[in-house]
Amino acid sequence: MEKQVQVQDALNKQVANWTVLYTKLHHFHWYVKGHHFFSLHEKLEELYNKADSVIDEFAERLLAINGKPVSTLKGSLELASIQEAETTSGADEMVKEVVNDFTIIIGELKEGIALADDVKDDVTEDMFISLQEELEKHVWMLNAYLG
Repeated sequence: MEKQVQVQDALNKQVANWTVLYTKLHHFHWYVKGHHFFSLHEKLEELYNKADSVIDEFAERLLAINGKPVSTLKGSLELASIQEAETTSGADEMVKEVVNDFTIIIGELKEGIALADDVKDDVTEDMFISLQEELEKHVWMLNAYLG
C-alpha cells in the first residue's frame, strides 16, 4: 500500500474512533452517578467537546490530502478500534474505559506519526503529536482520579 494511503487510513481510523468516542462520552456524561458526579459530568462534557473538534479537524485534513473521511455511524463502528459503550457502568468503570480508549488511540497516533514522517506530511504529523500529548495528560489525570 502506498505510504500516503496509509497516512489517509491512519487519519480515517481516528475519525472513526473519535466518532464512536463522541457518542460513548455523551453516554457516560448522561449516566454517570455518585459522589463524583459533578466533576466527572463536567470532565466528560469537556472530552466529548474535544472529540467533536478532533472529528472535524481530522476529517478536513483527510479531505485536504485527497482522502475520504468515514461519515456514517455504521462505517465508523466498522473501522474504529474503539468500542461503543454497552452498559451504564459505575463511574470508576467509565473512567477506566476512557483511559483504555485513550491508550489505544495513543498507540495508533504513534504509528500515524511515523507514517506521516515517512511521507514528509508535517501537518498531519503535528496534528497527531499534538493530540498524543493531550491524551497522555488526560490519561495521567484520569489515572490519578482512579488512585
